[in-house]
Amino acid sequence: MNGEIKEWVAKEFSGLCFGSVRLERRFKKTMSDISEYPEKSIWLSSGSRSNAKAVYRMLGNERFDKKEILSAHRNAVDIRNEEKILLAVQDTMSVNYSTRENTEGMGYNCEQALGINVHSCLYITPQGIPMGVADQSVTTRKFPVDERSHHEKRMRKIEDKESYRWLETMKTAAKNAPENVELVHIADREGDIYELYAAAMRSGQKFVIRAIHNRMTIDGQHILDELNSSTPKGDIKLIIPENHKKKTKERESIFELRFINIDVKKPQIRSKDNNIEDSLKLSLISLKETNSLKDQEKIEWILMTNLELSSCEAALTAIEYYHHRWKIERFHYVLKSGCEIEKIQQHSVDRIEMMILMYSIISIHIMMLTYISRNFPDTPCELIFSESEWKTLYRAANKTKIAPDMPYSIADAVKYVAKLGGWVGAPSDGPPGLKVVWFGLNALFILNNYRDFI
Repeated sequence: MNGEIKEWVAKEFSGLCFGSVRLERRFKKTMSDISEYPEKSIWLSSGSRSNAKAVYRMLGNERFDKKEILSAHRNAVDIRNEEKILLAVQDTMSVNYSTRENTEGMGYNCEQALGINVHSCLYITPQGIPMGVADQSVTTRKFPVDERSHHEKRMRKIEDKESYRWLETMKTAAKNAPENVELVHIADREGDIYELYAAAMRSGQKFVIRAIHNRMTIDGQHILDELNSSTPKGDIKLIIPENHKKKTKERESIFELRFINIDVKKPQIRSKDNNIEDSLKLSLISLKETNSLKDQEKIEWILMTNLELSSCEAALTAIEYYHHRWKIERFHYVLKSGCEIEKIQQHSVDRIEMMILMYSIISIHIMMLTYISRNFPDTPCELIFSESEWKTLYRAANKTKIAPDMPYSIADAVKYVAKLGGWVGAPSDGPPGLKVVWFGLNALFILNNYRDFI
């Protein structure tokens, strides 16, 4: 809160253009401040009454545009990306605001509670490193329960359904992807939508989506019957990430692999819609856990894809792509538990939406640092930290007044950050997680503001 704009913020929004230099500086200063204290209110993170008021004026400024923030952020993604393939991972998060009855525009979320639904799409490398926010939208329902019958809901056109956001997000992610990059769209079972598959095929987009519907083939057979009757291709080992909701730890497990190519028939309920293809040439992948622990439910993935599956290696590549879907769950975890977005105090849903986007970009920064250190440990730390930051970090973590002359590795930097965040580093601890990294970053930013006194 010393008035400085952080180096990563300046780089991330170097192309920002609100049409007001003063507004652009205020935004970058606000991003710098709340990145130091992502869990605190605007009043506390701003450092003074006048700064807090300036932030509120910024949020109410008609030039303060979400599209421009996303555009500048995506330009930064384009600059730092070196991959030819990126995963565009989508998911929806329910955010509860149970005490905000008087908030302008507030309705109900998909949990039938007062709140909003935040649908995000992240660009993630095939190695699992989050690179940026491809798109983000916020919706809220007028009523907690939809009184229409199941048949009435199904009969609606896709454009009239909430699920249309999956198609719109796919379109936006493709439109704004870095140049010369092929996207592979990844989604959980909510994305198992025939219209989405058709739209993707029509526009040349690739996808790997977890299937939930037992659709029909053009020969009148159920696709799961065809898949389950096919010959297994072999067994593979996979690392299953920890699940905080189910309170399960990370584990390695054995899976049986099957895959087939099929012609999927258009759903009967859409038979009269001539704008949708009658059938689609797709592939199905089955992954069934064979050796789960006694107290844990066996994992089974059924994946629908239009990637070419001519070998086991190709199927394993599609599985690996889907395996990175859980990174968006970690993204939601950082937003809720680290940035505490359910505590945002604003007078309208529109302003809450802007704040969530700002915190989302900060969350990506935290995740990028964490996962780059795991995948590319020898990367110089100056890729992420400014010179003053990595020197302060070294001095603080090692309790010395002597700073190194040259930048050290990103792996060492994250260990130092985690140490400031309370990480002990015992052999059983594993690599630093997101929580200790964001705690450590908070401590580092505070120390760097007062580095002359360390």
